[in-house]
Amino acid sequence: MALRSIQDRAKLIRAASLIALFGNLVLAACKIAGGILGDSLAVLGDGIDSLVDIGIAIMALVVSRVVSRPADRGHPWGHGRAETVATALLAFLLFFAGAQLILDSAGQLIRGGDRELPGNLALIAALVSIGGKVLLALVQFYFGNKADSAMLRANAKNMSADVILSLGVLTGLGLSIESGKAAIDSVTAILVGLWVIRSAVGIFIEANMELMDGSAGTDAYEAVFDAVHSVPGAGNPHRTRMRRIAGLWDIDIDIEVAPDLTVNAAHAIATQVEQAIKGRLEGIYDIMVHVEPSGDHLRGDEGYGLSEAEIR
Repeated sequence: MALRSIQDRAKLIRAASLIALFGNLVLAACKIAGGILGDSLAVLGDGIDSLVDIGIAIMALVVSRVVSRPADRGHPWGHGRAETVATALLAFLLFFAGAQLILDSAGQLIRGGDRELPGNLALIAALVSIGGKVLLALVQFYFGNKADSAMLRANAKNMSADVILSLGVLTGLGLSIESGKAAIDSVTAILVGLWVIRSAVGIFIEANMELMDGSAGTDAYEAVFDAVHSVPGAGNPHRTRMRRIAGLWDIDIDIEVAPDLTVNAAHAIATQVEQAIKGRLEGIYDIMVHVEPSGDHLRGDEGYGLSEAEIR
């Protein structure tokens, strides 16, 4: 089931990436042309941000092929983490794009001198950007939730930020034209760059959580513990470790059973625990249930993993 799920996710990621790729190609061309012909650094910077989105879409297409590969000798857990690595790379691309925009705009302010006021073409490009980004963000959120893809959700958040970014650009353009001061456009471009950096940091923190096998909450752990308690003969769930691989759960858990049970009986309980967990959590990649005789965990330090007492 996990392999089929990964294949289905890869198809969804490819579809979303193709939509993002062609949509951003159109928007980038519109904004770069509008920024150059309309004499607006802010709109030009918005266009550069869309070029980054194009790179992200191409990267997502490549990743969708990598994550669909089955496990092999070199990657016994499969290739799902390629998506997480790509998400972290996405954050770095955004960060440097934002930083470059800030440096260019600040340099323009420091150098001073007369600049042409932004024109109507820049305004039109900003308006087109707002409408296009709203549609692309909705599409990416839809596919990201359907595929449970951190990379697509991160891209959707980036595009949502782009909508606010383009609104800011539009506001700056209006103020610049109304006041007759082109420097307002440069200041707006700096604010755009800061917003891009903020988005990049948020995306990196989320990706790093998965790369470090971390967990942002306890709901999933509580669901696993409830599943164990629903199985007669299974008790004391402990040394539980949960991590994400390509949006799917990889779970290791120790449980206790009566010490006089046969191997077959203990194995049957472990199998029921696996089924109970799958009934409470969606998107299971693998579950490893280790069976111990009651009281065995008290013999030494567990060392790692979480117990029910630590969660609740």
